[in-house]
Amino acid sequence: MAVLWNICIFAAKKVAVWPPFMQNIFEIMRYLTLEKALEAWQQLQPLTEDDRNRLSRRFTVDFNYNSNHIEGNTLTYGQTEILLLFGKVIGEANVKDVQDMTASNVALKMVNEEIQLKKMPLTQHFIRTLHRTLLREDYTVWRNLPGGAQTSYTVHAGQYKTRPNSVITRYGDRFDYASPEETPALMTDLVDWYNQAEQEGKLSPVELAALFHYRYIRIHPFEDGNGRIARLMVNFILARHGYPMIVVRSRNKSEYLEALHSADLVVGSEPSKGAHASLQEIGPFMKYFRSLVAREVYTDVCFLTESDERLWWYDGERVEFRTANYPHLLQLMLSEPVLTLEDMQKRLGVNMSAVKKLVAQLLNKHYIERGTAEGSWRVFLTPSV
Repeated sequence: MAVLWNICIFAAKKVAVWPPFMQNIFEIMRYLTLEKALEAWQQLQPLTEDDRNRLSRRFTVDFNYNSNHIEGNTLTYGQTEILLLFGKVIGEANVKDVQDMTASNVALKMVNEEIQLKKMPLTQHFIRTLHRTLLREDYTVWRNLPGGAQTSYTVHAGQYKTRPNSVITRYGDRFDYASPEETPALMTDLVDWYNQAEQEGKLSPVELAALFHYRYIRIHPFEDGNGRIARLMVNFILARHGYPMIVVRSRNKSEYLEALHSADLVVGSEPSKGAHASLQEIGPFMKYFRSLVAREVYTDVCFLTESDERLWWYDGERVEFRTANYPHLLQLMLSEPVLTLEDMQKRLGVNMSAVKKLVAQLLNKHYIERGTAEGSWRVFLTPSV
């Protein structure tokens, strides 16, 4: 346990302070290695049922929020938590975004179920079923053409693409993915390669997951949902081998996309080359991916081992309050069905101006929201105790 404690204390001591919170401990984690992270994780095994439940609850919200937010979903972190954990929609919310978030969580549950079948090889059928679950049904996309005319195409749930797809990079270049004609054969190659590589055991689970992600993205087999499927498959591969699942944080989207782009420059623009890229060729993405897994594993380790009433967690960030008033107020909001500003003043023993400042800071960081009933509050931070 000493190793775990030292990791998290080291991180806490090195973090820059932004009054009144301490957060973003991962500035210093770039000096820590994936191997050390996994060693610390292994020391925690086997997890208690309570720890597994705490991690699962937190991961459910974090993964679905971030994976969908990367693709433009507008639900807030708080809305996502209430939707996925309590089945309720709060505030103004786009109907499709709510449906997409709900379907994303169903797909994540499918992945968790499939993980239990460790002796079964990966199949294209599973990937297509995952896609159908994520998209739910076919739908039509309409686009305006120059001159005012409209055109449309159908996005097929659970079926490989029937029209070419491409992306305009951040540098303004057009980047083509595999053609519809190439896609079935390339997906067969991808799944066959994965099953063989898994049996051979020459690649680590982290290498397997990174290379599968890169090759899959270069194929882009579906007309929509490819990024979300790629991130689900990464966690399928990691968890299948006993590793904790990870989150690509939407706040780090540019880092994620830049790593993929840097690998593309090495591999080249031809889709078939990308679909058969080697581990050495995707070096820039592999470097990013190892760092990502290390950060996420360290997050889990610290989440499970640190215990301090001033320490809370929000979307993968460690939030340590410098004064006791913040955690005291948050605990009151969690425990009291109705808590007015006057109640806060009495319970905290501070003046009204201080109470309003505390509440404003928490609202500004989206750590809390006002509930529907007068004097009720929703807290989206997770306490460490």
